[in-house]
Amino acid sequence: MNLSASERDRLGVAWSQRTPFAGSIPEVLRCFGTTMKEIGIRPDWRVSRQSATSDGRTHKGVISMLKFQFLQSNTGLNRAIAGAAVGGLLLAVAGACDARSEPGPFSALNGSWSGAGTIKKSNGVSERIRCRSAFEPAGAASVSLHLRCASDSYNFDLTAGVAYQGGSISGSWQEATRNLGGGISGSSASDGRQVQVVAQTIGVTSNITLITRGNRQSVSITTPGAEVPEITVSLQRK
Repeated sequence: MNLSASERDRLGVAWSQRTPFAGSIPEVLRCFGTTMKEIGIRPDWRVSRQSATSDGRTHKGVISMLKFQFLQSNTGLNRAIAGAAVGGLLLAVAGACDARSEPGPFSALNGSWSGAGTIKKSNGVSERIRCRSAFEPAGAASVSLHLRCASDSYNFDLTAGVAYQGGSISGSWQEATRNLGGGISGSSASDGRQVQVVAQTIGVTSNITLITRGNRQSVSITTPGAEVPEITVSLQRK
């Protein structure tokens, strides 16, 4: 089936106005192409550079870049029926792909990180410290953390698991080198880009702030009255 330029343009505008799909153009093409092949339609597209913005999320006119060819030319479908069928299938595929690409409440944190920073001891002495961390999804709205840091005279090995609900997060933590553990509570916003929590156990309260911008993350831990009351670290996603 061959659609004229005006037909493709009209179909593209209609789709861009009606679908809530939030993925990138390559994701649209991948999901749509896979579905087309499964039902016996071979898509043949050409994507122009002008079709995508710097963030790759412009979809208006995507259909005008697609040329659909049915493997069987003797189906008897006229252009109107074929256009409606393809348009409806596009909306269905877009919805399915969008559901798969929906970000989670901690999606900005996922992955492995490493970097360095500074600790300030209770006696006023400062030292450089190096850290590695890993965030892994532990469910639709949960994440697990493993953070290990070491300086010349100080180190810690922290694991934690938290769950998100309505902007608030809660969970538990354990520190292996000192055999400590307790609860965590706080808030998370923007898919985990801004996290502020309080970690507590008997006699110890730590305020932890994580700010994530793309592949860079800053971590601040303040623990009044502790051996090391201040820790600041800058991490980069591997």
